[in-house]
Amino acid sequence: MDRIETQASGGCQCGAVRYHVTAVLDTSHICHCRMCQKAAGNFFIALIGVPRDAIAWTRGEPATFASSDKAMRGFCRDCGTPLLYDYHDSKHINLTTGSFDNPAQFPPRVQFGVEAQLPLFGHLSIKAEGTTEETMAAYVDAIRTSNHQHPDHDTAHWPH
Repeated sequence: MDRIETQASGGCQCGAVRYHVTAVLDTSHICHCRMCQKAAGNFFIALIGVPRDAIAWTRGEPATFASSDKAMRGFCRDCGTPLLYDYHDSKHINLTTGSFDNPAQFPPRVQFGVEAQLPLFGHLSIKAEGTTEETMAAYVDAIRTSNHQHPDHDTAHWPH
């Protein structure tokens, strides 16, 4: 992953949380995995890696939800805008590309989590890197065994 020096800002829909970055990684991507679909409330999520030393929260800070014991999702507690995915063992965090003031600055280069890709997105011109099992092989078991996401069906009780 190459570090790209830049200047970019972004934040949530209501403005309660704002950030500024001085570098990004060449990892702009969309992820179709089921966890990302649920976290975004959408068909996929667009993310870009940011070195931890290159981000400053300039107004407020995101609230978080531990989507597994290994990762958390960040969002604005006031308006609900998804802002980040943070795998704890990584040297970077992933910010939602759509939360940047100029999201066109970071077009997605690849797709991940294609096992959950909806058929209508099967012909995107963005290179597909593979399934979650393939692209997250070193982490997928730890995430799966500590998954805190509600299953895709109604349950009588939650959490389990």
